[in-house]
Amino acid sequence: MASPRWKIAIEKALSQYKNQNAMQVATLDFSSSLGTIPRARSQIFRDWLESPQNPSLPLLLSSTDIRTPKVSQLTASSKAEVVWWIEGTVQQFRIIADIYLVPQPTHALHAHFLDVLSKSEHGTGLALFKEEDWEARRVALFKTMSAHMKASWCRPTPGSPLKGGQEEAKKWPECVDKPDPDAGKEKYEEAKRNWEMALGNFALMIIDPIEVDFVDLSSPPDKRTLFTKISGGEGVQWEETELVP
Repeated sequence: MASPRWKIAIEKALSQYKNQNAMQVATLDFSSSLGTIPRARSQIFRDWLESPQNPSLPLLLSSTDIRTPKVSQLTASSKAEVVWWIEGTVQQFRIIADIYLVPQPTHALHAHFLDVLSKSEHGTGLALFKEEDWEARRVALFKTMSAHMKASWCRPTPGSPLKGGQEEAKKWPECVDKPDPDAGKEKYEEAKRNWEMALGNFALMIIDPIEVDFVDLSSPPDKRTLFTKISGGEGVQWEETELVP
């Protein structure tokens, strides 16, 4: 089995436009005073995770703060839609997916993830990684973040009222670097606290695609293809249907 054609298209686009890695993720908010409403936000695509045994079921990886509202929304329903417009290639990818969150092992939702992982079914990308060391992967991804980005996980809960205004915000760490014992005890202890706080709030986001709607406007005629994951006698495959753009 080979990588699906929609993944190859994304990889090709990103190889040309590496900085166009922002995608929009929409979830459902069941607790809003307005009733059930969609919530969308931008996320950064971080990496792929592909099993050598079955590359036809790739996972996309992103990250988030475990304190954000999307966490409870995805816990209530893992179904979400990812929309990715890559301006450089004039291509759009709309991905219906199950999204799972991997917090630190001491977080209450870590047990929820392990339960979902253990029950993941054949035909899902997640089921191919039941033996994965997800904590090691979470920490490894955290370490790839810039010191400035790491500092964002040391702030108060995102979306909460800004107490003290901008003057208080100026006191937040601007950079979080790995603690250096040679920096002196006080600086080391402060760096250690910030590092542990940031890592504790950092969660890995796993995106497991179910359906991909790919619109390609790069050259006439415009093209649109719907990729639908189906199970059959030859295993899981992506059925392609041409659509009107």
